[in-house]
Amino acid sequence: MAKEPILEVRNLVTEFTSDGVVTKAVNDVSFVLHKGETIGIVGESGSGKSVTSLSAMRLIPSPPGKISGGQIIYHDAQKGPLDLLQATEKQMQSYRGNKLAMIFQEPMTSLNPVLTCGDQVTEAILKHESFPELSKLRYFLESHRNLFYLASTVAFFFSLITFVSEGMAPVVSLILACAGFALIGGGIFYSVFSKSRALAKGRVIELFKQVKLPRPERIFDAYPHQLSGGQKQRVMIAMAMSCNPDILIADEPTTALDVTVQKTILDLMNDLQVKNNLGIIFITHDLGVIAELADRVVVMYKGKIVEQGTVLDIFTNPQHPYTKGLLACRPKLGRRLRKLPTVSDFMSSDDNDTITETNISVEGLIRSLEENPELRKSEQESMYAKTPILHVKNLKTWFPVGRSLTGKVTDYVKAVDDVSFDVYPGETLGLVGESGCGKTTLGRTILRLIDPHDGKIIFNGKDITRLSQSEMRAIRKDIQIIFQDPYSSLNPRMTIGEAIMEPMRVHGILDSDKARKNKVVEILERVNMRASHFSRYPHEFSGGQRQRICIARALALQPKFIICDESVSALDVSVQAQVLNLLNELKREFGFTYIFISHDLSVVKFMSDRMIVMNRGKVEEMDSADRIYANPQTDYTRKLINAIPKGELDDIKRNLDRKANLVV
Repeated sequence: MAKEPILEVRNLVTEFTSDGVVTKAVNDVSFVLHKGETIGIVGESGSGKSVTSLSAMRLIPSPPGKISGGQIIYHDAQKGPLDLLQATEKQMQSYRGNKLAMIFQEPMTSLNPVLTCGDQVTEAILKHESFPELSKLRYFLESHRNLFYLASTVAFFFSLITFVSEGMAPVVSLILACAGFALIGGGIFYSVFSKSRALAKGRVIELFKQVKLPRPERIFDAYPHQLSGGQKQRVMIAMAMSCNPDILIADEPTTALDVTVQKTILDLMNDLQVKNNLGIIFITHDLGVIAELADRVVVMYKGKIVEQGTVLDIFTNPQHPYTKGLLACRPKLGRRLRKLPTVSDFMSSDDNDTITETNISVEGLIRSLEENPELRKSEQESMYAKTPILHVKNLKTWFPVGRSLTGKVTDYVKAVDDVSFDVYPGETLGLVGESGCGKTTLGRTILRLIDPHDGKIIFNGKDITRLSQSEMRAIRKDIQIIFQDPYSSLNPRMTIGEAIMEPMRVHGILDSDKARKNKVVEILERVNMRASHFSRYPHEFSGGQRQRICIARALALQPKFIICDESVSALDVSVQAQVLNLLNELKREFGFTYIFISHDLSVVKFMSDRMIVMNRGKVEEMDSADRIYANPQTDYTRKLINAIPKGELDDIKRNLDRKANLVV
């Protein structure tokens, strides 16, 4: 039997006006969401997928945005079809959170930092009155109001008679009677309010259990900054589910999470959907994630839908070159490629957005990019015959967390605990693990951005743990770092040209600013930016472009060693592929050595010669990247590998069968 439609988007057009120029962020978009169905909307940044979801919630900021055409029909079980674009703002307030709920990408900015997690979910429940017991209490209060009035009147006259008979002035008696009346009424309302809060708290704790938060009573009283990213996202899911909505819109809810946490969140959403017969719109740039969750897929490009179909159809027989590019650009765990495919391998577009397709299949392109295993083996044998450029021995980075009354440290967080390894010239060593495993702390300790508790870090024969700050300055020219968030890594008040030139001045690279500017322009062009970008500011660039600028700044000092700390984690998979290819090209051209840090094992495997798996500050496993994937030795490593969304047909079919069995 066909499922009932719950939301119909018909010919939606959403525009933004900037400096008098109108841009159609969403252009003639149509799709239907059914009860109990998940639609995955996929596309790069700027494709219009998030604007589509915000339009459905009527959350487009105006100005500069405006929904200029189309219909969004919500099928209300009680009231029938309603065009949300014609609804009043008061109606929309009653629908948002109650009938249509949304989970945003970044839970830290979505949660109020000055309220506890429990209070925020309680607030959502009380606002929409979806809690049956609260309605009963209000009904009791309303239906017995005459009794309360009678009791207050009796109290008033009793007080009046008492005080008059005792010789007190009537006005004093009246004041005291009114005070008694206020106390009685206030007590009643406080009692009801307290009872309401208590009932709501019980409901919130039950929701926290449903989303599998550990120790829900503790998390109820915790503030957002006290929780991990995965825990904050579960609080957001609990808030979205608190009023039993019909539709859940999830806008990139797992993008910044570890693969293991992401897997847990995706499984949780699958279970909640089946249990509550939810219609889910899941927005992402990663088709691998879509394969874990979606029944149908909508592919968006530059504000338009270029393809839609069942998840099996999209993965087995993609029709549009853009879809083929998205499918191909994610690193393949089972195959070793020289470079990753990108969307531009399958299509090109001109200024009029006319698409020209290249005549190549996904499989054909991947096969042409496979690396020669004998050549790789020969190159690695030559590399490992050299003297290590970096030797880390018994490194410990501990942070004090407890002190006695006398000030003596009683306990430590052992972020890096007795870690040892070598890195060879020209090698890429991957560091992989969940958030909190110590990989970022290890990278920053190597740079002496954090001082170690114990151990040795020997770079080019020098133990940098024993160097003074002035001696470290010379070393830092040779060791650079590319951070995760390119926007916070760049000074928003400096042009990108100045940002790249600044470290060149500090370290005395070249004699004059004119020579430095020429060098910066050369570097910008090498990372596929333009000379004209020199005078522009960071906010004028996309995330991928900003990351290229950060790479250019690292190149400017002509380093020998670069630490890439989650440097592609926040990027679309297509942009991620371009940046990873660029890093490998630069490595071959300049002979760089990399430590590549990520929580995504598929990305680390593509980039790395060897890989270290970290867990709770210790090395869990260390071997060649290919051997670790083919034959992981520990349960922790196996868990990381199993959590990766692979987008393989067997996984898709297994997920669809699992959902079908849950329905039965």
